[in-house]
Amino acid sequence: MAEGIIELLRADHDRVRSLLTELTESSERASKRRPELLQKIEAEVLQHTRLEEAVFYPALKDANGKQGLRLFFEAQEEHRAVNALVLPDLKSTEPTSEAFTGRAKVLRDMIEHHMLEEENHLFPLAEDSMDSALLEQLSRQAVEFKQSFKEGR
Repeated sequence: MAEGIIELLRADHDRVRSLLTELTESSERASKRRPELLQKIEAEVLQHTRLEEAVFYPALKDANGKQGLRLFFEAQEEHRAVNALVLPDLKSTEPTSEAFTGRAKVLRDMIEHHMLEEENHLFPLAEDSMDSALLEQLSRQAVEFKQSFKEGR
C-alpha cells in the first residue's frame, strides 16, 4: 500500500489547512474568491469527516475500549458542529462583510483544534493500538471510500 490511512488523513489535513489559510487571509474585496474557497473547504471537510466516521473512527473505537469510545463521540460531535452549524452559517454570510471574516476565523480555529487533537492524540493512539494488518485494511477501505465519494456514490 503506497500510503497508509494515517498519512492519507494527514494529507487531507494539510489540504484543508492550506485552504483555510487562504480563506482567512483573503480580504473583504475577494467577493468571488471567498465563496470558491469556502466551497472547496466544504467539499474537503465533508469527504474527510465522512471517511473518518465510516472507516477510521469505528476501528479506533473498537481497538481502544472506553477511551476509544470517548474520543469517538467527541470527534463526531466536533464534526457535527462544523458541518451542521459553522459551515452553513458562514455560507449564508455576505463574503465581503467583516462578519464573514470573523466567522471564517472561527471556522479555521475549530477545524485547526480538531485536526491537532487527531494528529497529537488519535493518530498516535491508532498507531499504538492497531496492528499493521488492520492499518493496511483501513488504508484500502479509505482509498475505496475516497474513490466512491469522488464518483458520487
